[in-house]
Amino acid sequence: MGNRLTQIATRTGDDGSTGLGDNTRVSKASGRPQAMGDVDELNSHIGLLMCEPMPADMRELLIDVQHQLFNLGGELCMPGYELLKDDGLLQLDQALAHYNAGLPRLQEFILPAGTRAVCQAHVCRTVARRAERAVVALQQHEAMRPAPRQYLNRLSDLLFVLARVLGRMDGGGEVYWKSERLARQDASE
Repeated sequence: MGNRLTQIATRTGDDGSTGLGDNTRVSKASGRPQAMGDVDELNSHIGLLMCEPMPADMRELLIDVQHQLFNLGGELCMPGYELLKDDGLLQLDQALAHYNAGLPRLQEFILPAGTRAVCQAHVCRTVARRAERAVVALQQHEAMRPAPRQYLNRLSDLLFVLARVLGRMDGGGEVYWKSERLARQDASE
């Protein structure tokens, strides 16, 4: 593993480059720092989501997710290094099954609206999708194992499900999209 920072204001990035964990320097505009930044932003948004009221098991899950995202960021920072473990993906699959089991089937698209917790979960979901796209773009140019892409894909699905669960807490509901086509169809029936 590369050197840990003992000083934050190093000025080494003033030239538009950033250091990777293997001590190489790359442009801050290249794909690897983009993916690292998107994963870091996602982790920060999940931290903000955890400021909201939620069930204890969901909070524990999100704490584990934050650790896995830090591992994923480290893996992106160190080309060829594996930090994201297979059990992280398994945990997401199990959580999806658990939280989906208590939800009704979707009848319409859901808007990212409702309580602040619901909205923040949707922000996390969309940032997870952006991070996934950044990893996919990176994988088109560099050999990488599929685990980071798979983790982000599954995590964005889970965040959608958690938004639904949070929306239904305390008797709340979901905000559905009102399709003009469906409204016309309903009116003609």
